Amino acid sequence: MRLLTASILAVCAIVASACGYALAGRGNALPAHIVRIGIPTFLNESTTPDIDRVFSDAVRTEFQSRGRYVVVQDATGVDAVVSGSIKPVLLTVAAMTDTRQVSKYLITVQSSVEFKDLRDNKVLFTNQNLRVTDEYEVAGAVLINDASSLFSRDANALTRLAKTYARSLVASILEAF
Repeated sequence: MRLLTASILAVCAIVASACGYALAGRGNALPAHIVRIGIPTFLNESTTPDIDRVFSDAVRTEFQSRGRYVVVQDATGVDAVVSGSIKPVLLTVAAMTDTRQVSKYLITVQSSVEFKDLRDNKVLFTNQNLRVTDEYEVAGAVLINDASSLFSRDANALTRLAKTYARSLVASILEAF
């Protein structure tokens, strides 16, 4: 009887472990031949200097963190390429103090991105309106007119936004199938 019970539990454990569940954000449905990915610097259509470089670097780092890919800045000699453009950055007042001073902004970056399998000449992922939003707390009574002045005051805000963007984009690409 104990042997039968142990056998049933073992079978249940094997079946449960093979049910197909995985951690969200860690899937990978890309074709097996895609190993080398080119991620040239995105086009900067905004007025924010360096946002293209910071975002492109963050996407490269995120792909490399997945462990399976060789990521380069060129679009030549690769299996697939990620290309994109960063649209103008939007700042929106999110909160004000009792004295009607801005205390928090929402920063929204919109982009257009494409991931293309170069061997099969096939677009595997495209999003013409990929958005990422983050909050920025204002220290003191400082009025910020545009994203460039915000990022010049706090470069960490741009880096944090780029990492959020990269995680979202790479997860979308890897799980798009």
